[in-house]
Amino acid sequence: MNPIDELVGEFARLPGIGKKTALRLTYHLLKRPQEDIHRLARALTRLADRIHTCTECGNLTEDDPCVYCTSPRRDRRVICVVEEASDIGAIERTGTYGGLYHVLGGRLSPLEGVGPDELNVARLLDRMRNGSDVGEVIVATNPSVEGEATALYLQRLIQPTGARVTRLARGLPVGGDLEYADGVTIAEALAGRREIR
Repeated sequence: MNPIDELVGEFARLPGIGKKTALRLTYHLLKRPQEDIHRLARALTRLADRIHTCTECGNLTEDDPCVYCTSPRRDRRVICVVEEASDIGAIERTGTYGGLYHVLGGRLSPLEGVGPDELNVARLLDRMRNGSDVGEVIVATNPSVEGEATALYLQRLIQPTGARVTRLARGLPVGGDLEYADGVTIAEALAGRREIR
């Protein structure tokens, strides 16, 4: 396979990038100075070599544990559970949340073959059992059918620990992704969270 076809194939594997866009990106890079291409390659190599998941919460990080898990300013009595690490940035941009995070690494989706064993649920339960003083778990999964199913599943697992289980309030669009919601919407959803019953 020639290098152009190989790169087009790699770009096309990214979410939201079809074959035409992949081809356009490849030819755009070929028009750039060679140093630009090498800089991109170095950035990708550094990303692959240095970024990994936090063993505590599942966030993508260079340091283990991550900055959220090690910060003495974070409220250790509250854990916000999100589907993906990219959701943390969306919540942090609101400037209204000061607790810890836990990244599931997805959501329950039987049609896609994602069950409880494929999610980072066991580590969440370990964090709550090992002498923690967690009093609230905010389930911040996306407002989709799969996100709701994941929230209900987590509620059933967490309630026996005695922690209060809350869900982000409505205001986030159904079928939308937390990562793309604006800060005001997320702040309102955090402020209006409610207990899962």
